[in-house]
Amino acid sequence: MNTIRRDNAVLPADRSNSPQHSLIINPRLQEIPPSGIRAFFDLAAGNNDIISLGVGEPDFATPAQVRAACIRALDRGETGYTSNSGLPELREEIAGYMQTGFGLRYDPADEILVTVGSSEAVDLALRAFMAPGDEILIPSPGYVAYAPIAYLNGGTLAPVETKVEEGFKLTAEALRKAVTPRTKLLMVNFPSNPTGAVMTYEDWLPVAEVVKELGLIVISDEIYAELTYDSKHVSIASLPGMQERTVVISGFSKAFAMTGWRVGYACGNRELLSAMLKIHQYTAMCAPVPGQIAAAEALRSALPDMERMKACFKERRSLLVEGLRSAGLSCHMPQGAFYAFASISHTGIGSEEFAMRLLQEAGVAVVPGHVFGAGGEGYIRCSYAASTAKLTEALERLEDFMRVTMLHSVEGKNVIVR
Repeated sequence: MNTIRRDNAVLPADRSNSPQHSLIINPRLQEIPPSGIRAFFDLAAGNNDIISLGVGEPDFATPAQVRAACIRALDRGETGYTSNSGLPELREEIAGYMQTGFGLRYDPADEILVTVGSSEAVDLALRAFMAPGDEILIPSPGYVAYAPIAYLNGGTLAPVETKVEEGFKLTAEALRKAVTPRTKLLMVNFPSNPTGAVMTYEDWLPVAEVVKELGLIVISDEIYAELTYDSKHVSIASLPGMQERTVVISGFSKAFAMTGWRVGYACGNRELLSAMLKIHQYTAMCAPVPGQIAAAEALRSALPDMERMKACFKERRSLLVEGLRSAGLSCHMPQGAFYAFASISHTGIGSEEFAMRLLQEAGVAVVPGHVFGAGGEGYIRCSYAASTAKLTEALERLEDFMRVTMLHSVEGKNVIVR
């Protein structure tokens, strides 16, 4: 058998069945489960009979002029490295977009970093700002990636409770309850994945005061900033005294239907961004140049396309929420992103079992709420980034599932009604 030498120790090349493999893999990594979102996506993949409301990916193609701009660049042979920070013209476009769209001024020379999707930007920020033992506050329910990345960097996690009665908004009271002497960072994601919650200027004001009082750094994942339906997006960085202590993260995947292009960006003061850039230089080096060229074109010419897609999402939002309620699930109206977070607590079934049974018995894939933290148990996340036809069919299947196989309480006992 082939062997690999590590520090004078000869180890099997295939360590999957070796008792020594646990000595090589980071112990923290062994404690982290695979993504609950991808698990249900993989179960549904390749089965045309299953309707997937699981992964958050627009069903639209990237706008034609964006694809065409990339093709022209490829024909010109523009396939080399860019600056570590990203194409200068893309950073200029991002700077203009952030100022016009959200009232935030950044110097494209050293306050904007182009990354391999917004996911890399999140990873860079957590690695750059966290030291072992530092604590990070993360609203719960929250996106599945934040906690594992923070944990891998030696951090400790402090969930901040959000409540459906308050629209899953972050409150200053909940923030204060979660703070400890080791708290250093606050990770926020509004509009929220999975709840669709948004924060207004008035919502942010008391939160920002707590952040400044405690001297926290904020990482604000605003990948769904463009997808707000009943109000304009407000970044926490736009509040007085907050831009200097906030890194704003966003990208092109959701609003411009560019998930596969893998282009995101981070904006912040030069001290924070330089720390992230240092890690980026040694890992990704630069985002893919075809994606950067496409992203620049998206900001130049695809805003009308974005608005058309947003209008479709808004129509689908109403269809899905009304359908979930009709099927017997309570669901608050999401104000942003493209997810409905429906309560299944009255069924007496755990979120993972509910999602698995819905997949197996009705052919509809959703994401169980528990993967978004303890605050997500008792819910399922349903994406409305799917066609109206698929949403309609999925809702019909869900209604049948609820009517035929849901657990009902009869004289204090759960029985299956068939």
